[in-house]
Amino acid sequence: MKPEFSVSLMCMDFLDIKHQIEVLDQKADGYHIDIMDGHYCKNITLSPDFMRACARVAKKPMDVHLMTTNPNDWIDACAQAGAALISPHAETINTDCFRTLNHIRDAGCKVGVTLNPATPLSYCKHYLNRIDVLTLMTVDVGFAGQPFITEMLDKIAEAKRLREENGWHYRIMIDGSCNKKTFKRLYDAGAETFILGTSGLFSLDADLAAAYDKMKGQFEEETGVKL
Repeated sequence: MKPEFSVSLMCMDFLDIKHQIEVLDQKADGYHIDIMDGHYCKNITLSPDFMRACARVAKKPMDVHLMTTNPNDWIDACAQAGAALISPHAETINTDCFRTLNHIRDAGCKVGVTLNPATPLSYCKHYLNRIDVLTLMTVDVGFAGQPFITEMLDKIAEAKRLREENGWHYRIMIDGSCNKKTFKRLYDAGAETFILGTSGLFSLDADLAAAYDKMKGQFEEETGVKL
């Protein structure tokens, strides 16, 4: 699959949101929306109201990462705000998983699921055939700027192998420390969508267009893949 890049909007300059989205619309494949409730992880970031404001400008799809204790409470609001993909954490839906996945699909969105670093793929093996995107965390949830957890490379490779062996169709998305230092290892392991935050994009240049071009050059240089 062609590599894709989703920009984490929690890392953007909130004083320059409209302009930055206009720039990214010309560059990125999509926008990553982190929604945290302050309970599942000790932070509060974006919201459906933020999404609605972005949707007035954004031309690229928004994928929603629900770091919430009760993800079903957020699905309809996110779908109505313009979500193209909604990914709850596997750890939060084990009692009503199939109802939750159906809820997302019925709301008109693609279905994803996210796994914390310490959660094995076997935890969700009974519904991997039903999802469109599998997001693997390569840092612990809650905060940007954390160090990459190298043990996740084996997990990425396992996700790719299981998909091929079973004929499943999910895309493998990586959330956490996607940058020049990790691009090659992630890509070689099987990563297909890279979520870009501070280290991978926003810190590269004060000019966001230039920063994106630098990221693209770094990815091509490290992986040998022409974007």
